[in-house]
Amino acid sequence: MAQERLHAIVHGIVQGVNFRYYTALEARRLGVVGYVRNQWDGTVEVVAEGERPLLEKLLLFLHQGPRWAVVERVDVQWQEATGEFRRFEVRY
Repeated sequence: MAQERLHAIVHGIVQGVNFRYYTALEARRLGVVGYVRNQWDGTVEVVAEGERPLLEKLLLFLHQGPRWAVVERVDVQWQEATGEFRRFEVRY
């Protein structure tokens, strides 16, 4: 199956609630690669590559987040995979 790239910006109360940690756990569980990082404006950015069904499962998680998060919306772009990632990491 073809690889794709999910680029998501998560809005809401998503910093300071372990959002990056739990996103990384979920991405690794699903076997997708990429990164998650906090943005200066209070959002969280997620870039992930893998098979579309796995990325869609990660996207479902992003709409909910960990129990302390309040996700208001998720802006999503689907792109072609670049193959630049070897694992999923938290970036600072």
